[in-house]
Amino acid sequence: MTNAKSLLLLDGLAMAYRGFYAIPDLTTKDGRHTNALMGFIRMMLQLKSAWKPTHWAAAFDGGRPEERMAALETYKAQRAPMPDPLKEQIPYINEYLEAAGVPSFRLDRQEADDVMATLAVRAAEEGASVYMATSDKDMYQIVSDRICVVSPAKEMVCMGPEEVVTKTGVRPDQMVDYQALIGDAVDNINGLPGVGPKTAAKWLKEYGTLDEILKHAAEIQPARFRGVLAQHEPTVRRNTGLMKLRTDLNVSLNWEDLAVREGDRSRLVSFFSKYELHSLSRMVQGELGL
Repeated sequence: MTNAKSLLLLDGLAMAYRGFYAIPDLTTKDGRHTNALMGFIRMMLQLKSAWKPTHWAAAFDGGRPEERMAALETYKAQRAPMPDPLKEQIPYINEYLEAAGVPSFRLDRQEADDVMATLAVRAAEEGASVYMATSDKDMYQIVSDRICVVSPAKEMVCMGPEEVVTKTGVRPDQMVDYQALIGDAVDNINGLPGVGPKTAAKWLKEYGTLDEILKHAAEIQPARFRGVLAQHEPTVRRNTGLMKLRTDLNVSLNWEDLAVREGDRSRLVSFFSKYELHSLSRMVQGELGL
């Protein structure tokens, strides 16, 4: 997937969580926690080196959307509160992004996934290649010949349409129906009782869409699911609305603002000194020729 213009989108909060749990507790001499900050910056620099984007941005959750909460009051309700040592570091991460010249987005009561999806689809429509750095399988639904999903920290594989089929058994355009059937424990969304990934993929391969599966509920195999499908049709139809990403948010795709740039050298040096990130300071100063 190559193009003169390429956009790397970072799932900011997911990367902060990953860094927080991947690195043993790290603090400054005065007791400020910096492990999530360290992990976030390392991943960001690794992704930049691997995919060499011409443009990039980070997206952060701004709260649960009203429409999803209206459809399911318990949407994501089971998630534990953010640990205080991690919460402390979110402003540090934002401070770093500003010093490094990396744009970031946070829309009130909108999820980062929807912000990323909106930017990704618009960028692809304008002919750019898009790399979405996230571990959230929800993003598979917008994968195309111009949009792929890359891991923030693992092997640098660009998951396009073929890779999504290999991993899930369904095409990107079938992912919403697939997830509606199996549910998503991470988001506290119940699927069809007893239906797992293999069964859902089998049905979608045979019938193509959830609508067609429901139309043929009386002949579905295994036969024990015929009554289950009829009984839980409202649930799976509700799930499609919960699972489908928004691509119409009020987010500006300004290529000039999103261009990868050097960042403020003096601010970066001061930032790394402030948070005692000496190894990152040496790395970045080397890259900038300081």
